[in-house]
Amino acid sequence: MTDMYAQLRANVGMMGQILGDTMKEHLGEAFLDKVEQIRLLAKDSRSGDAAAREKMLSLLSDLPDEELVPFVKAFNQFLNLANIAEQFHTISRNCDELVCVPDPVEQLLGRMLGGNVDKKEMLSTLKTLDIDLVLTAHPTEISRRTLIQKYSGIVDCLQDLENPQLTEREHKNQMLRLRQLIAQIWHTNEIRRERPTPVDEARWGLSTIESSLWHAVPDFLRQLNDQVEQATGTQIPTDMAPVRFSSWMGGDRDGNPFVTAKVTAEVLDRNRHTAARLYLKDVVELVHELSMEEANAELKAFTKGSCEPYRDVLRTLRCKLRNTIDFLNARLEGHQPEMKRDDIIWEQADLEAPLKLLYQSLCDCGMRLIANGQLLDMLRRLACFGIHMLRLDIRQDAGRHEAAVAELTRYLGLGDYAHWSEHEKQAFLLKELSGRRPLIPSQWKPSDEVAEVLATCRLVARQPQRALGSYVISMASSPSDVLAVLLLLKEAGCNYPIRVVPLFETLDDLNNAAACITDLLDIDWYRGYTKGMQEVMIGYSDSAKDAGVMAAAWAQYSAQEQLVKVCNKAGVKLTLFHGRGGTIGRGGGPAHKAILSQPPGSVDGRIRVTEQGEMIRFKFGLPKLAVQSLALYTSAVLEATLLPPPEPKVEWRNAMQRIAEESVDAYRGIVRHEPDFVPYFRAATPEVELGKLPLGSRPAKRRVDGGIESLRAIPWIFAWSQNRLMLPAWLGAGEALKAAADRGELPLLKEMERDWPFFNTRISMLEMVYSKAEPNLARYYEECLVPEPLRHLGTTLRQRLALGIDAVLQLTGEDSLMAHTPWNRESVRLRNPYIDPLNFLQAELLGRTRREETPSEHVQLALMLTIAGVAAGMRNTG
Repeated sequence: MTDMYAQLRANVGMMGQILGDTMKEHLGEAFLDKVEQIRLLAKDSRSGDAAAREKMLSLLSDLPDEELVPFVKAFNQFLNLANIAEQFHTISRNCDELVCVPDPVEQLLGRMLGGNVDKKEMLSTLKTLDIDLVLTAHPTEISRRTLIQKYSGIVDCLQDLENPQLTEREHKNQMLRLRQLIAQIWHTNEIRRERPTPVDEARWGLSTIESSLWHAVPDFLRQLNDQVEQATGTQIPTDMAPVRFSSWMGGDRDGNPFVTAKVTAEVLDRNRHTAARLYLKDVVELVHELSMEEANAELKAFTKGSCEPYRDVLRTLRCKLRNTIDFLNARLEGHQPEMKRDDIIWEQADLEAPLKLLYQSLCDCGMRLIANGQLLDMLRRLACFGIHMLRLDIRQDAGRHEAAVAELTRYLGLGDYAHWSEHEKQAFLLKELSGRRPLIPSQWKPSDEVAEVLATCRLVARQPQRALGSYVISMASSPSDVLAVLLLLKEAGCNYPIRVVPLFETLDDLNNAAACITDLLDIDWYRGYTKGMQEVMIGYSDSAKDAGVMAAAWAQYSAQEQLVKVCNKAGVKLTLFHGRGGTIGRGGGPAHKAILSQPPGSVDGRIRVTEQGEMIRFKFGLPKLAVQSLALYTSAVLEATLLPPPEPKVEWRNAMQRIAEESVDAYRGIVRHEPDFVPYFRAATPEVELGKLPLGSRPAKRRVDGGIESLRAIPWIFAWSQNRLMLPAWLGAGEALKAAADRGELPLLKEMERDWPFFNTRISMLEMVYSKAEPNLARYYEECLVPEPLRHLGTTLRQRLALGIDAVLQLTGEDSLMAHTPWNRESVRLRNPYIDPLNFLQAELLGRTRREETPSEHVQLALMLTIAGVAAGMRNTG
């Protein structure tokens, strides 16, 4: 049997050698020898060699200050290169079939047709799929954008080196380029000097589209069209876009004081500017390509019989796109430019209609082959991205809207809205929504916070409808939360129906979600406003932080089931918006499996899902990877719609309810009710130090003076992943599974794991997290950092971890974790000798910085770098 990882190891070894040569040239052979010695000792330490562990710890603690930063950089960059090699391996032409997913585009329709799905039904569903991937900044990519671009260059080199036709000279040139890129990475500062602004984050999102998705979308649709044509004999429409993209970058103001109406306006202009610039490139290429003279009657009439009708139309579009770019440049520079509406691309139809005219003319004149080239690619980009590139969501906390209405009612002498009952609030809001007179007096001067809420509403009102996605209300709990936003938008002059979406985040809110939406849809005025469509967002991060992953997962599942019933009864189409994070503790995990584990009927051809931070790069950072991800999303939503999972049996539900109740008690027993938990958490993890790392634009806490309850889900997860205990992703789950097994329910659990996709996915995610947890490393952090009176809690937590691992292995019947996913095990094994020294050194540096009043700059920077390195090794920040 061939070694399925041989090529991966070869690439890792080759790049590691180049990195070593770079370090040797920069810092000398003695330094490189020390790095290699520590790496080998870490490997031996993993095998249980206590002497190797002690020697490694001694070498790490004796590192002089001036060697700390280069030492950490060495291990960080090896982990980044290993990530690149692994990412490339999944799209490599040499990839073993046991490692790589089969080509998802080729597999897309096979399961459908094999499952006795009618071809016409499948085609109809495919044409109406509405998959919206919402790019979010938090926790934001820990790698700098300049480094990400160099990592992409490395992938290009690896791809070229695979070509068996390369001449010796070409091979030498590619190796030279690879060495140059790795040297550039080594000599570039890994950590941003300043925290990114919301505009920086938005620009980062746009760069992902420009470098990858702009190419991947037409490639995916061309491959999909080939499969559909082969299976059904028909082609997909030119304007079909099963997957579209939205963004929270620059629109998510929940707890982020730096996202203002002014910032959102700039991001909207930048989105549109990027789209115009990229479409201009396409049009310039088409001017060169479409030199034909023959045209249909419609195009001849449109161009008044021009001898180059296609070029005439394209030159006009080229001029309009250049004008659009000039117009937006002026706006971005703070001017209010004058421009005739007919001279720029103002609506999508301004670009789409002329292109469709050209496409139809080419097809009518027997030039379909030409029509289906770059022109069709441009039409498909337009269908996916529009002229605004990304539809921007607005997100704000429900309390900010309530405060705005309350301040207004107090000013008008109507009382304090904030203290009214829900019934009184609804009565007031509906009366004003139905009335015609303006509510807000022109002479009113609201507080700064309320003025900002109103400024955002006015900005929304000024935008073309297609520029925006949804207005999401975080911490929503009642119908008045939705109605208040609608009233504020009406008062701002918004004359189109924007989707206003309640986000249910905590355990209580999820349990109350169906009742809230029932009450909302019982309001005649609101039912008319929805036009038969309702979107609801399910929060994964905060519900998991509130109740633990197992109880949160069951609450999310149950809430979706109930919401489907409520909307079906009301005759309203439901779109569920899944606010999943990148990590398991925040609802992350393989998207394909996650979608197929949703309740039957909850997908129904429509879904919105957040894609956040570094996961955007891992899924969409390379065009080939992006094509795979687009195909996986499309196939999963198609399958969940046409071949939904079975309804869970009553006994499965009852067992899951018991597990959820016991897991939340076990989780909260530690997190909320153990008096030593918060001081232990703050001592045993770099939670305090994380706040100093310039990761994202948003503060780590919702309230500066708040405790653990106000800490955002992202730093909460990030901190525990740094000390490798991974606590939020498993605490409570193992205890509940063991209790169920002790009750004699193990045969039932095995049946659930085998036959119920929801439960199978939960156990699979637990396995992955348990395999990443490192209790011995967590114990070392404790020894270095935690006061003696608190250490009893660490012992308890490690016992809980061991109990959970035993419970999962008992359930799966395997001898080891992830026995059925050797690729994931190999991935973890490959990284450990490089992450472990970073963890040991991080614990040492945390101790130093906490003991010393003014730790040296070397120590502080090295500590920040260890945080980045462990995140790279674990492949997530939160």
